[in-house]
Amino acid sequence: METERIGPPAIAGEREMLRAFLDFHRATLAMKCDGLTDEQLRRQSMPPSTLSLLGLVRHLAEVERAWFRRVLDGQDVPLVWSPEGDFQVAYDATESTRAEAFTAWQAEVEHSRRIEAAAESLDVVGYSARWEEDVSLRMVMLHLIHEYARHNGHADFLREGVDGVVGV
Repeated sequence: METERIGPPAIAGEREMLRAFLDFHRATLAMKCDGLTDEQLRRQSMPPSTLSLLGLVRHLAEVERAWFRRVLDGQDVPLVWSPEGDFQVAYDATESTRAEAFTAWQAEVEHSRRIEAAAESLDVVGYSARWEEDVSLRMVMLHLIHEYARHNGHADFLREGVDGVVGV
């Protein structure tokens, strides 16, 4: 199944623009994984790194969960793969499957979308225990765009290493 990716608009309001860029980067990550087997998705970059495409999906599920559900919505939910709060643990996907990782990631993206849509404005505030300060929905969305963009760069190299596909 090929992932549909819609480019962000050139002109839009702030919230629509942030939402579009975040969804663009989410779709980019999914596209980098299209057409690969579980084994290919688990292929690690190089020792000692455990980074893989599947690990990126797991990590970004944790990021979505932490920022939207825990910080903005105040939910007391544990991280999925990182019970100690070490986001690096999610990168090790040696025992994971596409179904497991993508089901968790897509569920967290849907939670994030609902939380964002329900917020009255980008000025809604949550508390980040990790950063020990209040943060706005605006900052969270910008942070996630940055997080996805950075990791999509990693995904470019990982995908090229798996089957030579570049530039998706």
